[in-house]
This record gives sequence, C-alpha cells and structure tokens, in this order.
Amino acid sequence: MAGSNELSGKVAMVTGAGRNIGRAIALALADAGAAILVNARSNRAEAEAVAREIEANGGKAVVHIGDVADGSAVQAMADAALKQFGRLDILVNNAALRREKPFPEMSYAEWREILDVTLDGAFHCTKACLPALRDSGAGTIINIGGLSAHTGARDRAHVVTAKAGIIGFTRALAHDLADDGITVNCVVPGLIGTPRPKDKPEPAHHLTHRTITGERGKPEHVAATVRFLCSPAARYINGQAIHANGGAYLGA
Repeated sequence: MAGSNELSGKVAMVTGAGRNIGRAIALALADAGAAILVNARSNRAEAEAVAREIEANGGKAVVHIGDVADGSAVQAMADAALKQFGRLDILVNNAALRREKPFPEMSYAEWREILDVTLDGAFHCTKACLPALRDSGAGTIINIGGLSAHTGARDRAHVVTAKAGIIGFTRALAHDLADDGITVNCVVPGLIGTPRPKDKPEPAHHLTHRTITGERGKPEHVAATVRFLCSPAARYINGQAIHANGGAYLGA
C-alpha cells in the first residue's frame, strides 16, 4: 500500500505523535497522502522531528503542543488544523499514559491522571473535531486501545480501566456517528517493541504474554493497521476492535 496516496487530500490529527506508535501512525498516514497535525503533550523537539520527516518525504505537517486532558487546549488544536489545512477528516486518539502501581498503593490522583489523558482526552478530541469530521462526509476516528484491556494485568488497574473504556467509547460512537458518515474503530496494539528509558523497565504484563510467532511487533505494524482503517477500502468496517499483536491475545 505504500505510496498509493489513498488519503490524498485528507487531513489527519494524531495525538501523542512525537514518538513510538504515534510517530509511526503519523508517518504512515502522511505516506498515504494525508496532511498531518502532529500533537505532543510537551516535547516540541520530538514533534518537530516527525513533522520534518514528513515534509522531507514530500508531505505536509504542522506541530501543535497541547495536553489532550485540557479541553480548551484540544479545541485550539482542532482550530489549528482547520486554520492550516482547511479541513479535518481523520482523528487518531493515540495519546495515553501507562503507569504501574499496585492498586492498594494507588492514590486517586494517580488513578485520575491516567483516565484524564487516555479516556477523557479521547472525549475532548472527538468533541472538538466532530464538526469538521461531519463536514468531511467520510470522517474516520481511530482509537488506540491496549492488550491489557482484554487480558487484564497486575499493577495496572488505572491503565486497564482506561483502555477498556476506550473500547466502549468506540462502540458507542460508532452508533452515534454513523448517520454523519463517520466510522469509529479501535486498533489494539500488543507486545510492540518501542524504545524505553533505562529507568523505565518493560511493563510487567509483557513478561506474561507472548506472540504465537515468538517475535515482538514494531510500531509500523500498528500504523499499517491504522492506515488501512482510514482508507476508502475500510469504510464498511465500523465499531470494531482490531488486534495488532502477532496473536498474543490468542495465547493470553
């Protein structure tokens, strides 16, 4: 599909696009011909590096720094996409926080922090982008889920709950927005190899799951799934959770 320009003329907003899976999604949608609003919470250098990479490959991109947990910041982000590109056709709710903490030791503030970004952030972004997605005539929302929402995981009650909520949000929106010509799907990554700081070890639940091939996935594998679901060929797919995890869910 690379280089097919199936999204030519479209505009996509990708949250949490400065690194890892979000970065791969932004690059994949740009490769398909879409102009991209690259969002990051605070790291402008990472976001601008993604935008430069898109532009170096002949694409269009604009950077917007903002916290998806802040409704006013999200509205400014949607406004920036419309101001720069004149339209908005695709929203990818990728921004999320992933912490580990045993539930007995978890404070309400720590619980709320995860839900504010992962679940409330998806709410804010969808509300802010909805008028433009309706105007698109073929709007697409992709929510990024997580394997642990389906399998559970130790020390991740807040993360599992937020990602499980994303699944419910996807199904509800598919019903609510069908009459507007907007499809809503969830892509569920699992066991994806991404760079991690030395002081942040691999999530514990990764050690209790394995793919059926024995190989870890790459961010590009998730991005390819997102790209397809944003394409005209996927318009009949709606309200689904598509797993991109090398069969890890089968062996959970």
